[in-house]
Amino acid sequence: MKKLHRASEPDVLKPLLERARLAPESRGRVMGHALGLLADLRAAQNKGWVNQFLQEYRLNSSEGVALLSLAEAFLRVPDPETADLLIADKMGDADWKAHAGKSNSLLVNSATWGLVLGRAVVGGESGGALRRLIARAGEPFVRQAVGAAMKMMGEVFVMGRTIDEAMKRMKKPENAGFTASFDMLGEAARTKADAERYFEAYFGAIRAVGQDPKAGHSISVKLSALHPRYEVGQYDKCVPELTDMLAQLASEACAQGIPLTVDAEESERLEMSLDIIGAVAKRPELKGWDGFGMAVQGYGKRCRAVIAWADGLGRPMNVRLVKGAYWDSEIKRTQVEGLSDYPLFTRKAATDVSYLACARDMLDAKNIVPAFASHNALTVATILEWACDDRNFEFQRLHGMGEGLYERLVREEGYKCRIYAPVGGHRDLLAYLVRRLLENGANSSFVHQLADEGLSEAELLADPVEKISAIGGTRHPSIPLPRDLFGAWKNSAGIDLQEKEILAETAAAIKATPFTPQGAWKGSVADSVTAAQAAFADWSATSVAQRAQVMERLADLLEDNRIELMGLAVKEAYKTIPDALGEVREAADFCRYYAMRARDDMAPIVLPGPTGERNEMRLEGRGVWATIAPWNFPLAIFLGQCVAALVTGNTVVAKPAPQTPEIARAAVRLAHQAGVPADALILVPGGPEVGAALTADPRIAGVAFTGSTPTARKIAKALLEDDNRPLVPLIAETGGINAMIVDSTALPEQVVADVLTSSFRSAGQRCSALRLLLLQEEIAENVIEMLRGAMELLVIGDPGDPRTDVGPVIDKPAYERLMGYREGVKGKWLKTVPVPANGLFVPPTLIRIDAIEELTAEWFGPILHVATWPAGQLTETIDRVNAKGFGLTMGLHSRIARSGEVAEARAKVGNLYINRSMIGAVVGSQPFGGEGLSGTGPKAGGPHYLHRFCAERSVSVDTTSAGGNATLLSLDEGGI
Repeated sequence: MKKLHRASEPDVLKPLLERARLAPESRGRVMGHALGLLADLRAAQNKGWVNQFLQEYRLNSSEGVALLSLAEAFLRVPDPETADLLIADKMGDADWKAHAGKSNSLLVNSATWGLVLGRAVVGGESGGALRRLIARAGEPFVRQAVGAAMKMMGEVFVMGRTIDEAMKRMKKPENAGFTASFDMLGEAARTKADAERYFEAYFGAIRAVGQDPKAGHSISVKLSALHPRYEVGQYDKCVPELTDMLAQLASEACAQGIPLTVDAEESERLEMSLDIIGAVAKRPELKGWDGFGMAVQGYGKRCRAVIAWADGLGRPMNVRLVKGAYWDSEIKRTQVEGLSDYPLFTRKAATDVSYLACARDMLDAKNIVPAFASHNALTVATILEWACDDRNFEFQRLHGMGEGLYERLVREEGYKCRIYAPVGGHRDLLAYLVRRLLENGANSSFVHQLADEGLSEAELLADPVEKISAIGGTRHPSIPLPRDLFGAWKNSAGIDLQEKEILAETAAAIKATPFTPQGAWKGSVADSVTAAQAAFADWSATSVAQRAQVMERLADLLEDNRIELMGLAVKEAYKTIPDALGEVREAADFCRYYAMRARDDMAPIVLPGPTGERNEMRLEGRGVWATIAPWNFPLAIFLGQCVAALVTGNTVVAKPAPQTPEIARAAVRLAHQAGVPADALILVPGGPEVGAALTADPRIAGVAFTGSTPTARKIAKALLEDDNRPLVPLIAETGGINAMIVDSTALPEQVVADVLTSSFRSAGQRCSALRLLLLQEEIAENVIEMLRGAMELLVIGDPGDPRTDVGPVIDKPAYERLMGYREGVKGKWLKTVPVPANGLFVPPTLIRIDAIEELTAEWFGPILHVATWPAGQLTETIDRVNAKGFGLTMGLHSRIARSGEVAEARAKVGNLYINRSMIGAVVGSQPFGGEGLSGTGPKAGGPHYLHRFCAERSVSVDTTSAGGNATLLSLDEGGI
């Protein structure tokens, strides 16, 4: 199973292709059966207004996406003002008129006219009698209509708001002959209270379904709903607790005589889930119960191995085979983390091949009772062919989708089919289901293709085995391996810390890394500058190509020595293991990105001019640069500054933070090993006195500094004190009072996750960290309550422990400053958490303030302030944040696209993050740096950074001075 996890796609697919291939004599029968199923499906598409509405507004249309986006957010918006903004945002730009009268359903056409009229009300139509007439009714009318429509959509995708309502609905004629698997929840638990509530909901549902066991209904359980820290790093705690909770639910299901299935989730949780399921399956109290089951995702490369594992448990297991529900997020996570390959297939046809191969294994298994969840006519027909007369399996479909596919099979031919039926409040559950629909609404999905009248039956029923065989099982060309993500430069390599064994091995290796701090530096700043100045001529004369190669060798060495560097980061800078890995990766990214940029940026540029003249501009190094790095990114920022100066032909005297000299020593040693001459990069460790001597030296041709705003001011003044000194550039990146603004359309669970990451990761010791959370008044208390619950689960302790979320702050002065501030505002605490008694641990703390203006300073640690803002005042709120004068990072959480546009136009910050966390800027993708009190620019890791390290020189040559203008005189007659 481990070998398959990130194996190459062609290698994984090779045996699957043979297993999934139809025998030639079977192909005709399968096609005939599939054509019949296709006809049933298409007939159902034209029955009922719901099917016709969804067919009219498909996911490949802006209108379809707008409707689903509206459904995702509308029901959770408590205030009318924001609701109106959301409606206007989603309805205002779509072309509803293009759909007018196009459907065979009068109800759908009526709904379309409602959307046309709604667009007129919210401002999509300018002027005219229609707008004036409808405007009398105004936005409340539209809001009520949209609310009713969203609840109708909820009924399409949600079986019932309660288990009793869902069971009652299953008795309706349209569900005759079908059974249900009731799924009680949407989002994962974020707090202990969430998990307890969800556990009780599952328990109650089991008992409710158990009142009528002959109906054949079952319950589906998501492990992420039962534990708020269902993570590999928390394995030792969450796996035993989840095993116990699942065992309790299984025992109750056994007592009630009903089936229970564990849903599949993200690939990083697969092995944990197998440990939990395997332990419960062996419980003696469940012996003889044949209702226990699990879901397996066909898009995963380990799917076939998981099925073999389930068959080997030695007891009956109900296995639900699904295509997979987290495809796009899995792709993104793998790319972001720089992992070796994807855990899933990158082509839909490859997933279909995997699904068929796994289905065949399940049909042949000894201990598996198969359930095949599919809306694909060809898949269903193939399974029927392989099953022959065997009926010891069932099909499954989603409630609200795939209608028509199974009705005849169930009611006329006696096959079994179970409806996967979500149960819960529309407000919470619809948001979750819509995101799954949007995530899996790719053009390649069968349900999507079915609605495309331009596709022939042959195209719809094309054999996926033949498709994948024809391309040799290769990966999708638009989805590069993470290493090749950026094209022009290599993405840094990550470590899969979501693999339990890899995480443990990494932690053990870090623990074994020696850490022996050296004594105080005995050298001379002046002598170091002298040596660097002497080395400048030779290094500057080295070609750009050679210098770039040196930086790329340095990147390779950083990755080769990754564990040693991570160990130093953990032991000297108190970074957690994920943060230490991020530190090494960012340093390598700087090396490769600046090498790539230097090759392009420093190439001579030929400029236009009159004939007989050559004009050219080039960039060259300035001389000796002083780089002054902070302790919070002692490797990445330290090397980023040095590499930018070096690759542009400068020499460097580098001063690390006094708290982290050993990491800098290791970095400089590797740089010299990569080919940087010893005197071209000289380390000068020490405190403020070393930095002052360095910036005061008139031979310094430029300063790159990252740190506090007051220190940046001192450096700027020092560079101007000597009237005889040349004017030199200062690149300063300082801190900020970074705010995240959240409106009532935002998803609270996502907000809380991003707030925790942005505020408390790295113990809040990042320049970009969130300092001020601004919640719209109507949702403030609910979000705060969820945030308080999530904070209780933070693990504070040894940064080298894989379980740790928050480590200590950097030193005693920082500790005392932060603790003193906390005590001074103790009356305003909303939440704080306990920390170890020994060590420099500042408790993560949430502090309520009355107004934005109350926060006047940056508190560089795990301290978060929260205030509120009134609905409809986004612009004013952004302006109030801008007025503080800082301009580093800002966040916005909103489902209103126009709000994002307002923030982009209004926010005076270097980095704006929308609907995501505010930390973790990636080199080349999110160039980092602020404005105002937060820095001078240019932005690190961006396309303009290297220019600041260079002198611009232009050359103009009169080419006619030696014998006339040969170019002009040699011109032909221009075609005459």
